[in-house]
Amino acid sequence: MKKICLFSLLFIVSIAVTGCQTVNPWERGNLAKPQMALEFEPLTAALTAHTFSSKEAASGGYGVGGGGCGCN
Repeated sequence: MKKICLFSLLFIVSIAVTGCQTVNPWERGNLAKPQMALEFEPLTAALTAHTFSSKEAASGGYGVGGGGCGCN
């Protein structure tokens, strides 16, 4: 009996944790608002990524390689 309760609780928690949500077409406009962006200032994010890739001196997640002066 104890195993069944534990299994049931684990199953309910695993279903609740997934949290998948479908977005209706009329709700997609809310997701396109500037407040919903992952980065608030895209220019600053691009500059930070460029500086990071220049200083890191390795190719990585941003698809650029090199190092040194940052003129790549």
